Amino acid sequence: QVYLVESGGGLVPYGGSLTLSCAASGRTDSGYSLGWFRHTPGKEREFVAAMSWAGNYIYYADSVKGRFTFSSNNAKNTVYLQMNSLKPEDTAVYYCAASPRAGGLEDGSTYRYWGQGTQVTVSS
Repeated sequence: QVYLVESGGGLVPYGGSLTLSCAASGRTDSGYSLGWFRHTPGKEREFVAAMSWAGNYIYYADSVKGRFTFSSNNAKNTVYLQMNSLKPEDTAVYYCAASPRAGGLEDGSTYRYWGQGTQVTVSS
């Protein structure tokens, strides 16, 4: 069992920056990839970014590429999503998730564990 807790959400102005954190606990020694997703009422859950531990690579959705940065601190079992140049369309609840897979990480069905989410609101 892996437990995930997101933090760092809040209200930011257009063009602002915000960093989200996702702390993992439990059986993290099993080896999991981590992903970020977001959800806005009335829309489907959207892939944001993912880090594959086994493949040692990071990839992003086109909508956030160049603006968001996925990083990790393995000693703290924590991953981060640095968000820059934020737009109102980035407003959503952001979730981190853990997957036992090294591939297919754009698909939410590959993730076994999910956090409770943190709200990000970008004003106009």
